[in-house]
Amino acid sequence: MFRAGVLFLFACAYCYEDTSTPKPKHVLDTIMSPAYIPTEEKHSSYWKNSAKEHLKLKLAEHHNKNKAKNAILFIGDGMSLATVMAARTYAGQLERGLGEENVLEFEKFPISGLARTYCLDAQVPDSACTATSYLSGVKTKYGVIGLDGNVTRGSCTSQLHKANWAPSIGQWALDRGFDVGLVTTTRVTHASPAGMYAHTSERNWESDADVPEECLSMGCHDIAYQLIANDPGRQFKVIMGGGRREFLPNTTTPDNIGKRLDNTDLLDLWHEDKVGKKATHQYVTDRNELMKVFNSDELPEYLLGLFNNDHMAYHLKAENEPTLEEMVEVAIKMLSRSSNGYFLFVEGGRIDHAHHDSYAYLALDETVEYSKAVKKAQLLTNQEDTLIVVTADHAHTMTVAGYPSRGNDILGIVDTTTGMDGIPYTTISYANGKALSISPEGKRVDVTLNQQFTSRAHDYSYPSLVPLDSETHGGEDVAVYSSGPWSHLFTSSFEQSAIPHFMAYAMCLGDDHHFNCRVRNHHNGFWSSNAVYHRPQIFSIVLMSISAVIVSIRLF
Repeated sequence: MFRAGVLFLFACAYCYEDTSTPKPKHVLDTIMSPAYIPTEEKHSSYWKNSAKEHLKLKLAEHHNKNKAKNAILFIGDGMSLATVMAARTYAGQLERGLGEENVLEFEKFPISGLARTYCLDAQVPDSACTATSYLSGVKTKYGVIGLDGNVTRGSCTSQLHKANWAPSIGQWALDRGFDVGLVTTTRVTHASPAGMYAHTSERNWESDADVPEECLSMGCHDIAYQLIANDPGRQFKVIMGGGRREFLPNTTTPDNIGKRLDNTDLLDLWHEDKVGKKATHQYVTDRNELMKVFNSDELPEYLLGLFNNDHMAYHLKAENEPTLEEMVEVAIKMLSRSSNGYFLFVEGGRIDHAHHDSYAYLALDETVEYSKAVKKAQLLTNQEDTLIVVTADHAHTMTVAGYPSRGNDILGIVDTTTGMDGIPYTTISYANGKALSISPEGKRVDVTLNQQFTSRAHDYSYPSLVPLDSETHGGEDVAVYSSGPWSHLFTSSFEQSAIPHFMAYAMCLGDDHHFNCRVRNHHNGFWSSNAVYHRPQIFSIVLMSISAVIVSIRLF
């Protein structure tokens, strides 16, 4: 009888086995050892309670329709959704957690959406056309900054034609009396920060040495010159990043080599401009000098920090360079003195550079540093009057795949399976990039035999399918996270070029193109900044007031 019962149970198990979804080939039947799973997560009550808590938070949300006195735009250059997922896992594992359950600071924001990133003439964008999109509010061509789609890349004539210029939200803010600053970990003349102030038909014209002689003779200025000598750049209260070489003549000392051929020291020009304005100012070149400014009793009115001849060093390799978090703290401290408010642009630019070299380790670490900077900005500001938007300019080809176990090292190999060739493979890989996936013998490379991989070297290039000198961008949408006044505008799916217009509306910047601030309910009354009052609005307000009086009379 007992034997018959056992056979019956086995038969039932066979009959009720779920065969609707076939198991993937080469995947172990037991993907996860129970020891890896937190005990509480095994119970359905854990997930139900988690959902209830999240629902409570969502139900408690309200649309903040205050005027945004301040606004900060964070750009994680190349921060794709796959990068966000991998970075959150990496950060969680640094804290000895499983990783997947971790949340980056900007992922805690109440509102998120998706932005479409293509250029006018390119399915997959670069950082120039996207900078023009999310800062100037118009889509343009690949490689072009601060100009609309009527330009030809590399054409000086197009650049000089002011009808083609697309001013940035930095310019819009200055026009309304806001203070403005920019912070980046790249050269301050690189494509993303240049979108704040430059109008150039060629993103690579960072110094005059990069500009063709014919264009120079026509009056086309390089990007560095535009930052220092032209509006709006010379009005920026804070400028911090790398790229010192773009501002110095090539006659400088060997340890501080400049690129410029016009024999112009733009740092002297910046100093002379501030002296002419009778404004206090400070130029700093390393972390120690910056901290002295930060801790001083009186901050200068203008601050210029160039912390590297080239791009700033990766966080894990930096020596005496400030972190992005520290630069953001200094910038907010300086800009917060403005009674009118401020606009701050912040770029975590080296996420992108790490991806281009297929350096997944560095890309994830730079993303974690970027998240720390966002957290610092939140701590230093009030969400009632400060709009913070966090997004990326474009994606990359990095992917996370392979059925690894929960808690498996995000930078390691997939622990549950190998390829059909019996060779291990990494959870992270690139569709194209610097590292070869196939050996000269025609076999797939075994990463576990690579000393750089096993020792977790910062500059190990993760495998890629298509070998290239540099990994490319990706064309998929990027996430947009927002918090503060009018953050609810940044939801659903929209064109990347809508971002500065949404921010301008929240800040009440006030020209017709940005929907003039109208009467908005603000706590106990009405406020307006550069407001346009229309008779139908006034009539509606009066009518509502009369109706309220009539109702009151009837009630009493």
